[in-house]
Amino acid sequence: MKYSYLFGPVPSRRLGISLGVDLVPFKTCTLDCIYCECGETTLLSNERKEYVPATAVIKELEGYLQGLPDLDYITFSGSGEPTLNSGIGDIADYIKTAYPQYKLCLLTNGTLFTEKEVRESVKQIDMIIPSLDAASEACFKAINRPYKNIHCGEVISGLIELRKDYRGTMMIEIFIVPGLNDNEDELRLIKNALADVNPDRVQIGTLDRPGTETWVEAADDVKLQEIANYLGQAELIGEFMERDKIASFNSSLFEQIVETISRRPCTVKDLIQVTGRHQAEIEKYIQNLLSKNIIEVDRLARGTFFKIKKKS
Repeated sequence: MKYSYLFGPVPSRRLGISLGVDLVPFKTCTLDCIYCECGETTLLSNERKEYVPATAVIKELEGYLQGLPDLDYITFSGSGEPTLNSGIGDIADYIKTAYPQYKLCLLTNGTLFTEKEVRESVKQIDMIIPSLDAASEACFKAINRPYKNIHCGEVISGLIELRKDYRGTMMIEIFIVPGLNDNEDELRLIKNALADVNPDRVQIGTLDRPGTETWVEAADDVKLQEIANYLGQAELIGEFMERDKIASFNSSLFEQIVETISRRPCTVKDLIQVTGRHQAEIEKYIQNLLSKNIIEVDRLARGTFFKIKKKS
């Protein structure tokens, strides 16, 4: 069966076997982050509505979950900011009522937790992973490029409010952009914000495949470890299990992607058309291939292409 709103299961380094649920059209978000692997935000907005009908999502979930698949998490993620969908609470309620054995995760940029309605709608979700890349307004605007009336201090206040009543696991994700949020002043502000939010865990990451802006580079491992040590109790994304060791790793899809790229350089859009898979799923396998030095990036005027890496 072809699904419009479900994708995967995908091999997630953080979540194991994860079924993705995409609640907004590509690419609808409250931010236009310079590093986003999904590319430029085409609809920048903070308007909450049913971008994707909750009833349609629930119908697909009912069809998929009745087979009782082996899943570690059902994850709200995909083409933009999931909490923009006003039906997210109804969808989470359905899963927790009909299939309480499954754990839920929300990948979010955390910008809408200033609204009590949003905080209430996600209370039943087992794990929430919000982003917090900056704690100053200038750095927030430089990295995350928010919708016009979204401000850094309010985002942090929203996370603090969420933490007060939320009983699940909160893991803050920080994306390090060299030259922007890796300096002493910004890191001190982030550390203070983390103390105020008091998450269960903190994860540090950096660029592992091309982002929206071509000039964004990855921080090196030494710098990432220094930042993790400074912030305290922070984990590096590399410390999580590699994707090809996770049960949901699809070796056939992996081989199909390699075979396709071997014939000619491809964009992510090309690979979506060839495989029929969701963009978020293709991104996972691209990251795995890049980390193994099997493919490399070739930026052209027509877009970002991936090609087989030449042996030296």
